[in-house]
Amino acid sequence: MHTLHKILATAVIAAIAGCAFNPATNRPDLVLMSESREIEIGREMHQKLVKSTPIYNDPVLNAYVEHVGQKVAAASDRPDLEYHFTIIDSQDINAFALPGGYVYINRGLLTYLHSEAEMAAVLAHEVGHITARHAVRQKTAATGAGVASVLSVLVTGSGVVGDVANLWSTAAVKGYGRDMELEADRFGAQYMYNAGYDPQAMINVIALLKDQETFSRRRARVEGKKQQTYHGVFSSHPRNDIRLKEVVAAAGELPEDKKVTKVEYYREKTDGLVYGQNARQSEKNRYNHKRLGFSLLFPEGWKVENQREAIVGIAPDNSATITLKVDRRNSNQPPDMALRETYDVRRLEEDEQLQQYRLQGHTGKLPKAGSEDPDRVAVIFYGSRQYVFEGKINNLPEGEEKAGEEYDNLFLTSIRSFRPLRKSDIIQPNIKRVRYVKANEKTTFASLARHMEIGEYAEEQLRLLNGYFPRGEPKPGEWIKIVQ
Repeated sequence: MHTLHKILATAVIAAIAGCAFNPATNRPDLVLMSESREIEIGREMHQKLVKSTPIYNDPVLNAYVEHVGQKVAAASDRPDLEYHFTIIDSQDINAFALPGGYVYINRGLLTYLHSEAEMAAVLAHEVGHITARHAVRQKTAATGAGVASVLSVLVTGSGVVGDVANLWSTAAVKGYGRDMELEADRFGAQYMYNAGYDPQAMINVIALLKDQETFSRRRARVEGKKQQTYHGVFSSHPRNDIRLKEVVAAAGELPEDKKVTKVEYYREKTDGLVYGQNARQSEKNRYNHKRLGFSLLFPEGWKVENQREAIVGIAPDNSATITLKVDRRNSNQPPDMALRETYDVRRLEEDEQLQQYRLQGHTGKLPKAGSEDPDRVAVIFYGSRQYVFEGKINNLPEGEEKAGEEYDNLFLTSIRSFRPLRKSDIIQPNIKRVRYVKANEKTTFASLARHMEIGEYAEEQLRLLNGYFPRGEPKPGEWIKIVQ
């Protein structure tokens, strides 16, 4: 036993000795993953993300975010890494990073920032996650830091990179925990200072995000709903976080004439930014059936045909189809039994319940599907009818299981988008945009809110947009954001 312990200890010491040195943390990286593999995983996940997530289509704003991001990245501890900065077309207030140099910021967060320095603070925080290899380090911790786990990874090559999709889509997007978030703040503040941005802008971002949390909590309480929460871009900090102020102060203080803030330039670049839901971008392939009263989103670029007995979505290269059929519902049958009866099978593979938009359903794969059988099937009950979905892949070459999984994700995304038709689906809403105007002596947020159709919380939203939540009024001559 003593000999075995020596062997195990020697193996672990050898592993530590062979690990890469992390220039950000000034420590060896006991992560058992090369930088090239880290980049490969990031690239793979980025490709999946852009296929499934709408990207904001504004070349000028995209170039601006890319420029600021690259400026911060060049001042980081891993300047030789190739970085990519992408705007997600979502109204949610969020930002996140994937390993290997991929950073994302939501359009919704950009609408609430007030300067280039604040945008740099968000991007620098996410670059800090990448330079510290937080996603990789967190996965290593999850696999266990014991001797047996380390040896298992060394011998099999698995464990660290085994479940790529599950790891990066949860850890990276949901946040890394208090210590890693603070570490990303520390690195981010230093990168801002190195790039000439005032690190104090990070404190400003905290304040506006905490205002969002306060409003979200109040709204949830009034409406009796669960509060919406966001990823960890500073989310682990209280408003007056002493530790955060310490790491920001430690980055250094730039002379007043050397601080890059760029309020006016940020205003110029974000004037016209889409506010709220960008329906034309994110749901441009949504099919609405007025007579039956349902709405369904097909994959982007697919052709949709309303055939005599079914509605069929067809991939551009005819490689796959999604078919929707309508039938009378047996009110005594649960959805899973209805689905099994429809296809005359006792069991389904990878099956699960569906609960969406107050509708009940079930989905699964047919066992050993023949060449003519669909690959993914589903049923959803809506009123007195049942809607039967069939996702079918045509001529998938052998060994292309990965492509099969991607098609199945498309099928599931479409199935889960099925919902009752809304009034807004019939009347295409005008896209609302953020505009900047100068306040005068009579300007109040209450008076502005009366002229803007942005929901019942219009005044609160205007205050949040302009950093005046929950009280205060703009000063005459001050530039403020409105929504038109």
